[in-house]
Amino acid sequence: MRLGYFYSRYPLTSQTFCDAEMLALERLGVALEIGSVYPPLTSLRHEHISRLRAPICYAPPQKILKIWEKNAKTTSKWPGELVDRHEQKYGPSVKAEQRARNALYFAESFLRNGVDHVHVQFANRAAHTAIFIKEISGIPFSVTAHGQDFMKDLGDNNLLREICGAAEFVAAVTDYSRELLCQRCPDSAAKIYRIYNGIDLDHFPPLASATMNRVARVISVGRLVAFKGFEHLIDACAELARRGLDFRCEIIGDGPLRDALQKKIDMLNLSPRVNLLGSLSQEVVLEKLRSADIFALASVTDRQGASDVFPTVIIEAMAAARPVVSTRLAGIPESVIPGETGLLVSPGDTSGLSQALEQLIRDPELRARYGRAGRARIEQHFRIEQTVAPLLQLFERISVGPGRLRNLDLQSVRAIELDYAERESAPKAFEAENTGSMPMFQSGTIAYLIDRWPDEDLPIIERELQELKRRNLSIVPFVCELNPARHFTRSMERMAAELEFLPDAMVMEAEWRAHPALAQKLEEERAQQEHRASSAIFLRQARFALVLRRMLLDRNVSHVHATSSRALVCALILQELADVTVSATIEPCPELPRNWIEGALRRCRGGRLSDRKLLRERSSSFLFDKVAFHSGSRKAIGLLGKKIGIDLTEGASFWEEWSELLGRWSREKPPTKPKING
Repeated sequence: MRLGYFYSRYPLTSQTFCDAEMLALERLGVALEIGSVYPPLTSLRHEHISRLRAPICYAPPQKILKIWEKNAKTTSKWPGELVDRHEQKYGPSVKAEQRARNALYFAESFLRNGVDHVHVQFANRAAHTAIFIKEISGIPFSVTAHGQDFMKDLGDNNLLREICGAAEFVAAVTDYSRELLCQRCPDSAAKIYRIYNGIDLDHFPPLASATMNRVARVISVGRLVAFKGFEHLIDACAELARRGLDFRCEIIGDGPLRDALQKKIDMLNLSPRVNLLGSLSQEVVLEKLRSADIFALASVTDRQGASDVFPTVIIEAMAAARPVVSTRLAGIPESVIPGETGLLVSPGDTSGLSQALEQLIRDPELRARYGRAGRARIEQHFRIEQTVAPLLQLFERISVGPGRLRNLDLQSVRAIELDYAERESAPKAFEAENTGSMPMFQSGTIAYLIDRWPDEDLPIIERELQELKRRNLSIVPFVCELNPARHFTRSMERMAAELEFLPDAMVMEAEWRAHPALAQKLEEERAQQEHRASSAIFLRQARFALVLRRMLLDRNVSHVHATSSRALVCALILQELADVTVSATIEPCPELPRNWIEGALRRCRGGRLSDRKLLRERSSSFLFDKVAFHSGSRKAIGLLGKKIGIDLTEGASFWEEWSELLGRWSREKPPTKPKING
């Protein structure tokens, strides 16, 4: 079975439990495809995400999806009856038409990649979209419902009942949330299961002894929103300060209340004691947990009814053997046992919160005892290997055919863990295997790099791609950046569904930041070149290349054709990163310096040139680019052809010759050469 994991927005730094679950499934040999309707809002990534082997697929811009919708309506792929029913039943706020547009893309993507079942994290708009994916593709789905997603974000209990009814099963992350779901969706109660979120204890090695700072350190982690209760924690800190206790409190996270919370800290003269640290990577968060004395989370219910249900950070704090102070809210008592692993108070009880903190600040032995008990509880009940097992059993129950998942017991899980640990001990090999830095030659597939589209410098790129497709070449056109200002012709609309769009700039920036050593090597290589691309063009194209290298691997690309001088910068980086051969079309008025182009062309198998002087200096594998003149009138093209002695109007023979060259290059194995890894 190949699973699709589907999100509204991925990744988010607050959803480490999603990463842990997918990584555990991959360790157990489950193949995943990740789909995300929207890109992340920041470029911050937790370090462990780089270990995911599954590719992340993002929906193209809505302008492109509207073209998908238009095309689908002409081929009966559009789920019009379902859209109309949802609009009438649930109103415009559920955006049924938009959900269906997104579903068109992901249904095609999941089918193309052999996905048998889609699992949706969160009963929100992604789960709504999954109904349309099922309608279009027939791929069944399941949902993990957490709390805020179905309690508030979805916004309609009738839609929730339809989602649960259409799902193969629903996982609830606590007994508390399962009970709520069963109350709201009684007809689906038999297929709603409690499956806790788990954590990977490999990230939390047991500490030799409890932390004993001279000044007690309290830490809290969460988005700076009302239901996290940070204002109550700050008030409790003010009370502790008035009582003369010596402590420091650090709050990790960001959000809309940051300015208000900082003003409160300043007003209470707590700046020397209480600090807002902003968002931090998971590695830094875990280090902060290990070095703290107490973890506190003052969860409450906000005015709209939103609240924490099962905060993963509490589980992480217990795994780090930290005593927990929190509130008796929702599923929190299912993790924290009062008087055993920590202390719980009523939500919003600032006095009770300060008393609980004071008790632990004054009693190091109690802190150590609660911390040890918390660690033991995690080991017994919340290891990711244990929490993912019932999920696997549900996936197996619904799977069919020869790819069935085998029944898994803890013994087999641990055996696979040992194998994974051995691979982790050889990080260079693991990195090479999973980032595409190892040789990936498979003949036949050609990537067409289009720097931006539509582009007036590529007047008939749509026809070019159709000509190549007509000659049975395996072409994957990658658009690095959409040009939304251009009007789309009908030929562009027909082509749009066949284009692969790179994700937005935030995703590319995250990839760049995730590989600092590789980014540095690329910059250093550019610095050593005698003739180099401008820094603006290089940095843009290098970011494209880092995202594309994995996409090329997923599509088994062996040859890359750059459709412009800008795209050639990207293609030559990919030549080093992905062991592909390269060709290029150089536009009549290139943006890159001529001396750079001359050097770059020497690294190409061939290409198309409209500059006759450049052409004379090249081998026979470079063609005169007739396409560059096809945007003019046939009379003007004919006169120019007579002047230079080349028939520029003869289309079929040109495309035949170009297709033969591309086909030959796609079958050639790249020469062995040093590669840039990282």
